[in-house]
Amino acid sequence: MELRHLRYFVTVAEELHFTRAAARLHIGQPPLSQQIQALEDELGVALFARTKRRVALTAAGERFLTHARQILQQTRDAVEDARRAARGEVGELRIGFTPSLPFTTLLPALIHAFRERHPHVTLTLREMMTLDQLRAVAAGKLDIGMVRGGDVEAPPNITLLPFLSDPLVAVLRRDDPLARQDTVTLVQLRERPFVTYPASAGTGIHRQILRLCQQAGYAPHVVQEAREGTTLIGLVAAGLGVSILPGPLSCIQVEGVCYRPIADEGAISVASLATRTDDVSPLIARFKEVMQTSA
Repeated sequence: MELRHLRYFVTVAEELHFTRAAARLHIGQPPLSQQIQALEDELGVALFARTKRRVALTAAGERFLTHARQILQQTRDAVEDARRAARGEVGELRIGFTPSLPFTTLLPALIHAFRERHPHVTLTLREMMTLDQLRAVAAGKLDIGMVRGGDVEAPPNITLLPFLSDPLVAVLRRDDPLARQDTVTLVQLRERPFVTYPASAGTGIHRQILRLCQQAGYAPHVVQEAREGTTLIGLVAAGLGVSILPGPLSCIQVEGVCYRPIADEGAISVASLATRTDDVSPLIARFKEVMQTSA
């Protein structure tokens, strides 16, 4: 049984007249009659009761008509769904993002704009550290990673597209003398104890902090590590030391803590879009289009 047999049958059932049905289908009446007869032979039932004056559906024909219409509609839906998927209008997009990005204006605006323009695309969002995202994208477990850190080494099958640049800020207690300045330099932080992310956290900023301090002539004296930015801010409030974080986290207000931009060249946190180099998904292309208009 082929789909054309179902289309022929439904058309005849709607017209209850073989000549009119043949005209609608743009085929001859004798071939149409032959195809309907072949369908009935395959099913082993009569779908139409035929006389010289009229054509009527049998009870079996009535039942078969309901299912035939459903099958044809499902086929049309499947074709349209495939075409929409090829255009990037439906499907699922798995996106990772670093914990600091929700504190920017870009990420909320980007997600909102994408959902508005492509309401039939499911966005699956996962908060992950940068290195975890890169591994997940490389392995095909994420479609897009929104990562931080210009010092990260991406897997060879990953392309990084920078889309946002934020200043790095020093996180200080308000009673720290440096808090009276508008900006601070890394040299001024040389004698301060540091609280920072551990290397195992997989953040993009860990290696960057070490490099910036090295350029300033020292290795930071790390007295405490924590895996969450909010925890690091709390440790600064407790007087354990200073920290360096991406600027968007300065919106987190903790009593006794202040944030000051770091004046050193290169003290910026770059956010990049990570995708597989060979991935030509139209959904990813749509996401990049929206990102360009939201930036």
